[in-house]
Amino acid sequence: MIARWLGAVRGATAFLTRLPTPHREGDWEAFRATPAVFPLVGLVAGSIAAIPLLAAGKLAAPTVAFGYVLAVYGVMGIHHLDGVADLGDALVVHGDADRRREVLKDTTTGVGALLAVTATVAGLALAGLGLAGLPVATAIGIAIAAEVGAKLGLAGMACLGTAIEEGMGRQFTEAATSGAFVLPAGVVLGVGTLVLPQPAAIALGGALLGVGAPWYLANRHLGGISGDIFGAANEVGRVVGVHVGVIAWTLL
Repeated sequence: MIARWLGAVRGATAFLTRLPTPHREGDWEAFRATPAVFPLVGLVAGSIAAIPLLAAGKLAAPTVAFGYVLAVYGVMGIHHLDGVADLGDALVVHGDADRRREVLKDTTTGVGALLAVTATVAGLALAGLGLAGLPVATAIGIAIAAEVGAKLGLAGMACLGTAIEEGMGRQFTEAATSGAFVLPAGVVLGVGTLVLPQPAAIALGGALLGVGAPWYLANRHLGGISGDIFGAANEVGRVVGVHVGVIAWTLL
């Protein structure tokens, strides 16, 4: 059991981040079958990416925000943005679900992709600007909670989603069972409700809602999810989570 969990953590870290991770045979399979490690890796990677926020109040807010954006993509990588781009193109094309799925797999970059990626990166930068104006502990808590919430959303997609084709998405949905979502959801939401400060807890919930948006659009317009939808949901969930957390702190 312990060996499987360790393998799942290594597999998840290698897939979800750019952190140097030793690899062993079977790690990928262990990760696919253990969706509970999604938010665990989000906790570790989100904590590292939040380090530039320690400078909030000491450096200019735009500089801190820029550092946060660089840290996020330095730790998480930019490969998930490919899902944002592909989903953007698929959603703006005219046609039925088959036509949209065809565009989703097309390697050509269209205006929908450019707009989607630009909006996502700009949204993250503006979210970082909002974090830079908060107390350091609050900013870091929101950033980490948003990352954990986004990764919990991915675990939900793996356990409850329906893949539309062979590929990365189906590898997750076939290996994970719906019951496997109970443990990570119970632990993360329990901690979020009972332990986290209110803005961070709200950020966690906001990230889940953010993940739900690409998931819903994919089900409605494509007939299901794929690896690209996982990538898009990861990015959108983070951005929405941070913005919701900043809004919550402002209004509370």
